Amino acid sequence: MVKVVNKYETIFVINPNLSEEEISGLVEKFRSLIASAGEVESVDEWGKRRLAYPINDLNEGYYVLINFSAEPSFPRELDRVYKITDGILRTIIVKKDE
Repeated sequence: MVKVVNKYETIFVINPNLSEEEISGLVEKFRSLIASAGEVESVDEWGKRRLAYPINDLNEGYYVLINFSAEPSFPRELDRVYKITDGILRTIIVKKDE
């Protein structure tokens, strides 16, 4: 049976008030979670950027973009982990066109 693998990109915004160690810990947590279920193609840390609108009274966020490939069932699990992780302000997971 053929194993279906899709390409995805995810962007998540981390609370900028966390320490550098906590931010790098969250980035590593999600990089390793994605690597355990698929293949990480790139991790691009954009750093602190101004938000388009305030979230939880914050005007800045630490942005991270990860491109990866995984089975179609994995993004639901990734989204679940995003939602239960403290320090994550916003997330998006997008399936890339072939």
